[in-house]
Amino acid sequence: MEIILHNAANDIPESDWDLLDHGDDPFASRSFLGTAEKVGAGSTAMGWQAQHLTLYEGDLLLGLLPLYLRSHSFGDFSRDWNWPSAWQRAGLDYYPKLVSGIPYTPSPGPRLLVRQGIERKAVTTALIDAALETTRRLGASSWQCLFVEEDDRAQLAAAGLLMRRGVQFHWFNRAYHDFDNFLAGFTAEKRKKLKRERRAVSESGLRLEVRHGDEIGTDQWNIIHRQYRDTFARYGNHPAFPVEFFIEAGALLAQRMVVFIAFLDETPVASAICYRDAHTLFGRHWGSSIEMPGLHFELCYYQGIEYCIRHGLQSFEPGAQGEHKLARGFEPVHTWSAFWIAHPGMRRAVADFIVRENSAMQDYEAETAARLPFRLPG
Repeated sequence: MEIILHNAANDIPESDWDLLDHGDDPFASRSFLGTAEKVGAGSTAMGWQAQHLTLYEGDLLLGLLPLYLRSHSFGDFSRDWNWPSAWQRAGLDYYPKLVSGIPYTPSPGPRLLVRQGIERKAVTTALIDAALETTRRLGASSWQCLFVEEDDRAQLAAAGLLMRRGVQFHWFNRAYHDFDNFLAGFTAEKRKKLKRERRAVSESGLRLEVRHGDEIGTDQWNIIHRQYRDTFARYGNHPAFPVEFFIEAGALLAQRMVVFIAFLDETPVASAICYRDAHTLFGRHWGSSIEMPGLHFELCYYQGIEYCIRHGLQSFEPGAQGEHKLARGFEPVHTWSAFWIAHPGMRRAVADFIVRENSAMQDYEAETAARLPFRLPG
């Protein structure tokens, strides 16, 4: 078996990538990563230098680990804001670091990708060993495998990586017949407030539509992207994805990209860009050219919930952070990320920090769960 590093996702043949078991996750696809890198969002210019690890046996691709060499932390949601200064106080360099994650996408998903139909453990072990060796060889401060699934978590923990807990808010489909059936579980006060939000939008004269990635033309993408870009800038954030990304990725992902659009006459005035696999809807980007009470919640949350119920999806992950999601029925869930720290002293410091943080995160998860809008049983 041979480990090969690739400087671009598109260097790996699509026919090989499609044989990897990534559960139809849109973000772990060549379509998403390759397009992000190609148009510059996930490129060296934005601090994402691809070092994708592949394991081959002859010409046969056995496994893949998405991997980026990073010169800053913007867009990886690693929550390592104070770590560079800690390294600096110790006389060390924090950057570069290595990250296995999806650019600008804090969504739990597969990271250790293995060819379908072969024994998993030997391949994932080889990928992890190669990532650790690459970290040492490149002189990186750490390897961070972010937002991992449970199978990957167990393997990474067994390899000695530090496991760090986070909290997000996800919606779960408990066999609801429709949106009203979902709301039936709310307390009366919370149900009335949510209905009032939806009524303000329904009486506004806007027309709401659902479009998939291959159902949106270039002219509409230009309008949607301008609203996404301007909304990000208005709140002091950087809109990482250019319009070329959505045009190309939308065509490639097709039904796996879902966009909820508000129209005034025939012109889009607001939208929420989402992705999906066979089981989950993933909320990502919001943009609007108008100010309207309740429109953000309608497009970013309520339309997504209705889509999940209508299409039989099991869950809806609307992105990181946001306690306001609790009142809309999104429940706190824990996430896991794995860290291998090269310097022994800093590793001990980070391990101690993670132990203390883990306790605080458990308390936070319990505290937010107590604020859900659902009626108590009985």
